[in-house]
Amino acid sequence: MTKRLAIFDCDGTLVDSQANICIAMEHAFGEAGMAAPPRSAIRRIVGLSLFEIMRTLLPDADNAVHSEMVERYRASYLMMRSNGLEHEPLYDGIAPLLNDLHDNGWLLGVATGKSDRGLERCLDGHGIKDLFISLQTADRHPSKPHPSMIHQALVDSGAAALNAVMIGDTVYDIHMGAAAGCKTIGVGWGYHPLDELRDAGADYLVENMDELKVALEAI
Repeated sequence: MTKRLAIFDCDGTLVDSQANICIAMEHAFGEAGMAAPPRSAIRRIVGLSLFEIMRTLLPDADNAVHSEMVERYRASYLMMRSNGLEHEPLYDGIAPLLNDLHDNGWLLGVATGKSDRGLERCLDGHGIKDLFISLQTADRHPSKPHPSMIHQALVDSGAAALNAVMIGDTVYDIHMGAAAGCKTIGVGWGYHPLDELRDAGADYLVENMDELKVALEAI
């Protein structure tokens, strides 16, 4: 039997975490005595590893500053979490979709710029962690769009790249999937607009869960 693997991005695809990310980033920059980037700029780089995010937001700074800002961001996020301010709701329809895919024989994975701890906390909190056979994070891989996370998900699942699909809301997800030889689906409810996902080469573009189901049925 052919193994089919659906790999999901997390932030902007499974969960809406932009408020958390923007608030933590603004706090980190404030603690460093710097003006925070506009939220539009922060949202655009969601999905990259933290170090790559800081390199993008602070292109004139050196690696020491980038590393310092990574730690400031992590501290800010942990402070929010400890104060009960973390809020990462699932997008409407995601949980039923995942359960339907799982029940119909799909293998499921996640490839995300989150940390191991952050991803597990998110999935556990929504009661969906056990649906996934492979959880790949920035803790153990190069930043997107490098295909390393997908390569490991293929190993974990035993699926072939031609039977796998990367589902995400950013051009980083689309480029990563293409680099790994997978089909790609760009979703319209996240942080990059559909026209950019189209220009990035997404095989399918969807605006809601019903359209996502149809796209997956075509793979």
